[in-house]
Amino acid sequence: MNTKRIAIQGYEGSFHQVSAKYMFGKDVQVIPCATFRQLVKMAEDRERSDGAIMAIENSIAGSILPNYSLLQKSKLKVTGEVYLSISQNLMVNPGVQLEDIKEVHSHPMAILQCLDYLEKYSWKVVETEDTALSAKHIHQHKSRHAAAIAGKLAAELFGLEIIAPHINSMKNNMTRFLVLQREKDAVDDPGANKVSMYFQTDHSKGSLARVLTGIAAVGINLSKLQSMPIPGSNFKYGFYADMEFEDRQQLSKVILSIRTLTNSVKLFGIYKKGKIVKA
Repeated sequence: MNTKRIAIQGYEGSFHQVSAKYMFGKDVQVIPCATFRQLVKMAEDRERSDGAIMAIENSIAGSILPNYSLLQKSKLKVTGEVYLSISQNLMVNPGVQLEDIKEVHSHPMAILQCLDYLEKYSWKVVETEDTALSAKHIHQHKSRHAAAIAGKLAAELFGLEIIAPHINSMKNNMTRFLVLQREKDAVDDPGANKVSMYFQTDHSKGSLARVLTGIAAVGINLSKLQSMPIPGSNFKYGFYADMEFEDRQQLSKVILSIRTLTNSVKLFGIYKKGKIVKA
């Protein structure tokens, strides 16, 4: 089996890489991308990648709205998902003790997740562009007075010691990642039980309610509904929806119902509901 080349946002050691390893195996070759826009372009390029892993929402911070727009404009299909249980760790170079630390480096979101722990100390907190990159810099500079907040994989890759594990305040912290592949490469999964789509109503009174009633009538579980402004409109909205179904006949009925009640429908992908895994 050929090693997959999968685009990720961020750097080696990031939670995106953890998700890629889970979905494509430990030998997956990750292609770090600075932005999600670059990730989508990389995933669309057959010569450079076999697809991508992209974060779409977090149980604390909510949906990553710009990624929905990128997904809508792309030529990619959602072929899978994984829910990664995020654990943030304080890591240092070998031999560094807690009392040696003077500053802590990490991404602003990771810092926010660990404020309760950080406020116990008088350390200088330095915001960076990526958790894993923070760990890499601590390693490269052989710092004796700085620590990083990042995931376990980053510590393993850069030879750092986790001096304080699981320091995030809320322990139920999960990020949902989507597997994206080119449409021609997407293989139909007979065990698929989830669909992601986008639709626009005619914005008349009760139009969204009629769509939701139609979904309920088929007996499908609407697991997510996210509104987004339609670009160029005067505060009109489109809707991103995730639905879980029991069989393809049920899915066909709900798609037909939604098409009948809306102006436009785009299917992002039909895939198997993801599992929760630990980072």
